[in-house]
Order: sequence, then C-alpha cells, then structure tokens
Amino acid sequence: MNRLAQETSPYLLQHAENPVDWWPWGEAAFAEARRRDVPVLLSIGYSTCHWCHVMAHESFEDPSTAEFMNKHFVNIKVDREERPDVDSVYMTATQLMTGQGGWPMTVFLTPDGKPFYAGTYFPPEDRYGMPGFRRLLASVAQAWAQDRDKLTGNAQTLTEHIREASRPRRGAGDLPTDFLRRGVDNLRRVYDADLGGFGSAPKFPAPTTLDFLLTQPEGRDMALHTLRMMGRGGIYDQLGGGFHRYSVDERWLVPHFEKMLYDNAQLTRTLLRAWQSTGDETFTRLARETLAYLEREMLSPQGGFFSAQDADTQGVEGLTFTWTPQEIREVLGAGPDTDLVLRVYGVTEEGNFVDPHRPEYGRRNVLHVLTPPAELARDLGESAEALSARLDAARRKLLTAREQRPQPGTDRKVLTSWNGLALAAFADAGRILGEGHYLEIARRNADFVRQHLRLPDGTLRHTYKDGEARVEGLLEDHALYGLGLVALYQAGGDLAHLAWARELWGIVRRDFWDGEAGLFRSTGGRAETLLTRQAQGFDAAVLSDNAAAALLGLWISRYFGDEEAERLARATVRTYQADMLAAAGGFGGLWQAAAFLAAPQVEVALIGTPAERAPLERVVARFPLPFAAIAPAEHGEGLPVLEGRPGGGTAYVCVGHACDLPTRDPEVLAGQLERLPR
Repeated sequence: MNRLAQETSPYLLQHAENPVDWWPWGEAAFAEARRRDVPVLLSIGYSTCHWCHVMAHESFEDPSTAEFMNKHFVNIKVDREERPDVDSVYMTATQLMTGQGGWPMTVFLTPDGKPFYAGTYFPPEDRYGMPGFRRLLASVAQAWAQDRDKLTGNAQTLTEHIREASRPRRGAGDLPTDFLRRGVDNLRRVYDADLGGFGSAPKFPAPTTLDFLLTQPEGRDMALHTLRMMGRGGIYDQLGGGFHRYSVDERWLVPHFEKMLYDNAQLTRTLLRAWQSTGDETFTRLARETLAYLEREMLSPQGGFFSAQDADTQGVEGLTFTWTPQEIREVLGAGPDTDLVLRVYGVTEEGNFVDPHRPEYGRRNVLHVLTPPAELARDLGESAEALSARLDAARRKLLTAREQRPQPGTDRKVLTSWNGLALAAFADAGRILGEGHYLEIARRNADFVRQHLRLPDGTLRHTYKDGEARVEGLLEDHALYGLGLVALYQAGGDLAHLAWARELWGIVRRDFWDGEAGLFRSTGGRAETLLTRQAQGFDAAVLSDNAAAALLGLWISRYFGDEEAERLARATVRTYQADMLAAAGGFGGLWQAAAFLAAPQVEVALIGTPAERAPLERVVARFPLPFAAIAPAEHGEGLPVLEGRPGGGTAYVCVGHACDLPTRDPEVLAGQLERLPR
C-alpha cells in the first residue's frame, strides 16, 4: 500500500496497491522532490478512463518500471474530477507542448511545479509512433542529471505560455447585432447534415451547443436531427437508457462505453427542450429512459448523484453492453420476438465491435436502431403500437438478463458541480413532464448538498465521499449548483431555493470575478496557489464555468432586478466574443448567455396554491421558454414579479414592462404564450 490508501477518490484508491510510491497532490510531495532534488512525475486521470486503466496495467503495476519511477522521481497521482483546477493548468501545458490533450495525462515537473515535458498515454515500449514509457523515464532522468538548466529554462518559458493562454482574446466593444446569426452560420459549416453532430469522428454529444441551437429558429433543425440520430445510435444505451461518453465513428454507432453523470444530466434537459419545440414524443421517451438510468444506477441513498461508470467490465471494453445473436436467443428463445430484436437493432453474427485489447472475446454487437420500429411494422403488416409493445417487452427481458452480468465499476464520489446539472435535469423533468417523482428527487438532492457540502459561510465544497466533504469549492460548483436551484424554484415554487441561488451568485461575484480581465476565475482568491488562476470559457464536456456564471447572473438579474449581475454577464460574453466566433462549437454555454442577453425580458408569474396553479403550469410546460422568468408562488410577494398580485390560480404574462391581462383560463394563457416573441 502507498500513500493513496488514505484518500477517498475511487481513482486514487485504484492505484493504492501499485508498487509505485504515489503521493497525493499537495505541498508535501513537492517538498519531498526538493529534498531529494528530483523532478516530479505527475499522472492525472479518472476512475472510468479506459486508457488510464491500460497504462496502469502496463506500467504502474510493473515492478521494474515502478522501481525506476521511485528512484528517479516523486510520483504524484491526481483525480482530474476531484481537482479540475490542477487538471486544467497541466492540460494547458500538455496541449501547448503536443497540440492535443487527453487522459491519462503524464507531465514532468520541476520541484516548484513548473512543467517541462508532457504527453498523454505512453505504451510501455515504443509503439503507435510513440516513445515507450520506460525509455521516456530514462531520458528524462538523464536530462535532469546532465542538462538541468535547459529543462528549467524550458519550464519557465512554458509556464509563461500557460499564463498567457489563460487570457482570452478579448473582444472589443459591444456584441455585433448579427452576433447570434454568425454563431449559427459557423456551426452549420461544420454540421454533418446526413448523420447529425459536428465534424467527423470521434463525435461528442455537445449538449451546450444543441441547447443554444434550440433557442435559434434558423439553427433548430441541426439540434433536432442530431438528437434523433444519437437516439438511434449505439451511443445511446438502447436497453438501459442513458448516453455513453462519445462515438468513435461518425455514425454514432460504436461508443466509448463509459457513462458520465454530466452527459446524461445535460442531455436530459436538451431532450426536454426538443420536445417543447416539436411535440415529438421520441424526445420525452429518451429523456424518461435517461432519467430512469440515473435514478437506478447513479443516485445514492442519501440523495447525491455519483460521478461516472466505467467503460470496461473485467478489463474488457463494452462487455456488459454488447451482445451476440446467440446470447439474445438464450434470453428470448427462438421465435418472432428474437427476430424482431435482431432486425431492429442490427444484431448479426459478424458483429460491429471488438475490443482490440481483448480479441479473444470475439466480435460482438452494439445495439443500435438499424430499422425503426414504425418502418418495420409497415413491412410486417403489424400495427406500430403492437410491434412497439412487443419490442418493449423484449427490451425489458434483455435488460433484466444484462443486469445479471458483471457490471462496470461506478465512481461513487459526489461532485457538487455535476450534481447541479442533475438537479436541473430532474427539476425540469418534474416541471415539464408534470411528474412529482422527479421533483422529489431534485428536492432530496438540494437537501443533501445543503447538509453535506455547504459550509457555514455559504460556500460549497467540491466533492463528497464516505462521509467526508473535501476540496474548496470552485467557480463551477457555485455557478452550476446555482443554476440547478433556479430550475428547482421554477419547478416547485419554493422561494428558499431561489434565495439560495442568489446567495451562491453573491459568492461567485465576490470570490471569482476578475474585473480587470472581464471574466470569472475558476478558483477563488483563497484557493491553493497554482501556476495561474485559470479562466474557462470553452465548454469541454460540461458547460464552462464562465458560461455557468454568466447564465446564473442573468437569472438573478431577471428575478431580482440586479443590474450589476447582468453587467457582469454581458462583460463576460464580450470578453470571449472573438474566441466564440473563431470556434463556435466550443462555446455553446456562452452562446446561450449571448442569446439570453438578446432575448426580450419575459416574465410568467403563476400565483396560487399548487393545486390552483397546476392547470396553468401544465400549459407553461408545453412551451419552449428558455429565458423566461417563470415565477410560481402561493402568494403575491417575495419577488418583484409577484408583488401585489392576487393569487387563486392566476397567471400574469409580461414582456418588458407590458403585461397581458391576468387570467385563470389555461386556454387564454396558451394564447398569450403563443404570441410571445421567439
């Protein structure tokens, strides 16, 4: 056992029995490097990372490799999900040095934390056009001993580049009047009109970009087609619901099989908004199935959501999720239901997937909708309803059988920021689908975070596991959880949730705003000092923290008339506008903020008891109102939009400072909402 045995991170604990003498991130490790006068080997990954497991097995579990590492380096292991601030700094270094990034990330540092060489996965011996890890270790150790001045000089130069890279190309002046149109046009240039999505393989879901496009009439088709194609592909778990991380091909067919909380939470909201825009029940089906997956496999008994599930099962990628025709026959028997499943989901003896590292498991099938059920029903002369019922029954049997297989590991740490995304998803589902069960899950999550991750001064911790909250809260924690609380207020009408969101906005403004730079910093002023205080505008897999902060500020502005909150949000978008136009697909969150800034100020107050509001809330749920301040309450007090207005089940729809007549009639309300500017 090494020092990682005392950690709570599942990723660090996976390495606790390595022969490598791993240290957790901290000053003690760097002090040891200074004492021994050796460089630091920093390895960053996460528990569900396939190539992290591969490198661990090939190198970190190898006694001779570990012996060399222990002799010549102080070795630090970091969970990127637990310390995204550390990950961000050294990912910037890796990208600057190699032109790309990813995990596992391998960075060599001076004892004062400055990087001088970086890469991602390294095979044990020269392979794939990459140097072998053992040869690399020897080269770095030799260079440290014989040419240290050059290494430290490189480290200083690279550190300066990292600091420069953390500063966006600041835009000048107000946003152009055609700013949103230019963003949509830039996205269409990289849009795959046949298969959906953006660019070529590998394809990622990009929910923040899809959310932006759903707010733009001229871009909505791109979002809807992409969601439909994803829902038919193997990236979507056709039996258990939920989306895998990304597709390795351009057809959404073969996924990288890990499942992340953030993907599924964000995509659930996107699917619900797509339904509001179209009325297509395909989107609500996918949303419900994804929510069912999150509740079944990712929700802790206490109410927090776990982080991720592994791509591998017993060291084989996708083993839990893939099938052979014979395995399906063993579950369903010989007969028409088996034939139906094989035809709908494209299951063949040839298969469409094999784990290249474990070819002995043979060719298997990722289930995907090859033949849509409605189309097959026409061919068979069967009603679509009857065929769908048969298919659903078969899917349930296959899922039950799949649950008896060995399952991928689950990273059971609870991250505040990602829980904010899940909170918003379940709150939106409760409001839009009108199901109290989802709303209750959202309320329990808010109670959990308040009890276990909120400190007496109102700030949040970043991570929770095994009864312990750790790591000072980042911008992403306060901003994303604040957004979740706004959605919870809109769904349940409890003003205490909106007040908590406002409190979190106050912390965001106080601790993270950098007025000189015109943006929000990822870490607060009291946080550990790294090479630089990063600022994130680019959406990686999650809404960027600057986008989340800007959106939270805009909601606080709409509900409370906070002009400064809108000013900071506008300044943030202006700061990033050049980057947004240069790479529209990477800034979906800030494009949403730009759309929010351009949207008319719409307020929809619904005043009365929950029973009195219910018919009106069902009407509001049908309409896509991404930037409307929906304000449910029992009494006409507590917010400017509510003050002095009678209740009893009355709706008030206002645009700017002009309001329609109050109404208690759901049909009249529907007409008022239909006339709102889009």
